[in-house]
Amino acid sequence: MSRTKVVPIPVLGRHAVNAYLLLGRHPVLVDAGTPGSGRRIAEQVAAHGVDPQDVRLVVVTHGHIDHFGSAAELRRLTGAPIAAHAADLGPYRTGRVREPYLPTGPMGRLMARNPKLHEQAEPFDPDVLVHGETGLADFGVDGRIIPTPGHTAGSVSVLTDDGDLVAGDLIANSFMGLIPGRPANPPFHDDPLANLASLRAMLDLKPTRLHVGHGTPLDPTRAGRWATTEQRRLERRSARGKLRVRPQEPDGEPARAAERA
Repeated sequence: MSRTKVVPIPVLGRHAVNAYLLLGRHPVLVDAGTPGSGRRIAEQVAAHGVDPQDVRLVVVTHGHIDHFGSAAELRRLTGAPIAAHAADLGPYRTGRVREPYLPTGPMGRLMARNPKLHEQAEPFDPDVLVHGETGLADFGVDGRIIPTPGHTAGSVSVLTDDGDLVAGDLIANSFMGLIPGRPANPPFHDDPLANLASLRAMLDLKPTRLHVGHGTPLDPTRAGRWATTEQRRLERRSARGKLRVRPQEPDGEPARAAERA
């Protein structure tokens, strides 16, 4: 087994929006940034000594535009297939996120007004349709894709056999990475309690480090303490009827879409 190196690929700012390059036997990309950022990501891959044409897979963690926006472009630039979860097929096939966004706090309420978050990305159909845990060994990385629903219905994370968890928007740094190392919610969650359950399930797997879509890597112990406090906060909000949750789409539609794919 070869060690997998996790390399951050900044898409916006230094840490505001991240993609990740996994360097194992072969390179794999996790996340695809905002629309129009595919060439920037490919150039950064090349700057790390990797020919973009050698990328074996692009994993999209979920159906928000800052994570799948350039997936179709990256598929053309690299020739690599795209892996994504069936439950977020709607955004991928239309190029539009599910709206309205459901803010987790003031930052989310402010960001929801940003017209760039409401743009249409180039649609795509995943080449590797994820339903459950999916190994990455065939693509050159010792690790697996694990469904972590809650942020969106089709959110996934990537856990390497070395213990690095590439967590998408399962958790973030405060203020979109402006306070490095401090665990926080990302600006939006479709189902905050379900997301927190996914986070705690991933922490139970004892990862060594959390690599997030917004901010710098997080210490799992600190993230676990934050999760305990956040659980109490969310339960209080839920008891008062103040916790917004996106209704699930009918079960049959994702299943039919998955069969077609």
